Amino acid sequence: MPPHARTAWFRTLGLLVLVLLGAAVLGVVVGYPWEVLATVALGVVAWHYWRLHRVLGRLTARQRYAPPDGIGVWNELDRLLHRGQVEMRGRKRRLVEMLRAYRAAAAALPDAIVVVDRNSQRIQWFNETGTPLLGLRYPDDIDAPLVERLQPLPLAHWLAGGRNAEALETPSPLDSSTTLSLRLIPYSENLWLLVARDVTRLLQLEQMRRDFVANVSHELRTPLTVIHGYLDMIEQEDLPEWQPMFNEMQRQSQRMTQLVEDLLTLSRLESQGTLSTEETVAMAPVLTTLRREANALSQGRHRIDVEDSAMVDLFGAGKELHSAFSNLVSNAVRYTPAGGAIGIRFLRAGRGVVLEVSDSGYGIPAAHLPRITERFYRVSTSRSRESGGTGLGLAIVKHILNLHQARLEITSEVGRGSIFACHFGSERIRPRDAGDADTGRAEAHA
Repeated sequence: MPPHARTAWFRTLGLLVLVLLGAAVLGVVVGYPWEVLATVALGVVAWHYWRLHRVLGRLTARQRYAPPDGIGVWNELDRLLHRGQVEMRGRKRRLVEMLRAYRAAAAALPDAIVVVDRNSQRIQWFNETGTPLLGLRYPDDIDAPLVERLQPLPLAHWLAGGRNAEALETPSPLDSSTTLSLRLIPYSENLWLLVARDVTRLLQLEQMRRDFVANVSHELRTPLTVIHGYLDMIEQEDLPEWQPMFNEMQRQSQRMTQLVEDLLTLSRLESQGTLSTEETVAMAPVLTTLRREANALSQGRHRIDVEDSAMVDLFGAGKELHSAFSNLVSNAVRYTPAGGAIGIRFLRAGRGVVLEVSDSGYGIPAAHLPRITERFYRVSTSRSRESGGTGLGLAIVKHILNLHQARLEITSEVGRGSIFACHFGSERIRPRDAGDADTGRAEAHA
């Protein structure tokens, strides 16, 4: 209790004692001590009841009253209540100002923001951008079902994913030529935040970039073919003093040709939404081919181990899958010093399968792992060029796996090597024929 409140309490208590003593003395004088004392006590109780009634009136009236200047516990209580009311009004005013600022910020955003009730999936609030992007109208669409209001957007199944729902790109319900990117953010136990962004321009720029890369790559094919032809003709001439230069020119032109081919492959994969043809891909012959390619590229400088314990096949595009696996194997051979080991393993992993390519090479620093699948990203530029890499191999692998609803997982430790694991779900598994299974066992142990 604050000192001034304690003082007011003692003053009131002292005054009450003096009143009762005076009443007792008066009662003795007039000859009716108990009657006088009871009357005074009832008067004191009535007075306190009246002061309590005033305090309750001040609390329920919600009006501003100037605090009294007198002393006593009731006056002190009035002053405390007045101070509490002033502080509460100040807090409410600050909260209102903050709420207005947040709403103004939300209204100024170029993205549509919609607050959705998690249980009923009804619209609780939306900002002004929700009108031009999603067609929402205030106040008609407040408390309206979100899925019903944003027809024909495919939201029912997407909302069922909750916090695990990935970003959804879909045409706008107002204009099919406008593409929206929708994100669902659970920000409280009962509310979701739906964020809609216009990505039409971004997608157009991305398509322009793909077209540019594809067109330039096609145009480079012809001059490179001519250069290769003339270099082959000159190489047949007996010009020993020029031979080192011709060899370097051929090496660089071949590297440029490989770069063009990789660019065309990546451009084709990026433009594909789905795989054109899918079939059951026999993994035993694929693993045999990967072993043969690794041995040819290694030239006996590495130990190549192949393991096939999954004993199943994959459903997908055989050419693309072989391209992805071959990229990983060639990378492992190129970036592993002589005397190292290369492992190719096809294993079960839960309900799915995984194809792992491991090496005992230089390893990749942890800071580079998040960006290692970006096109032209290099951990070591000089080492990549010396090995003949184009910087597009892992980007191609990632896109091929995405088309197969698979993922690439990379673990690495500097100085100890890396593991590149291609994870496939159960929907991509097909049983292997008995003959292929026996062949796979024999080749795996060859």
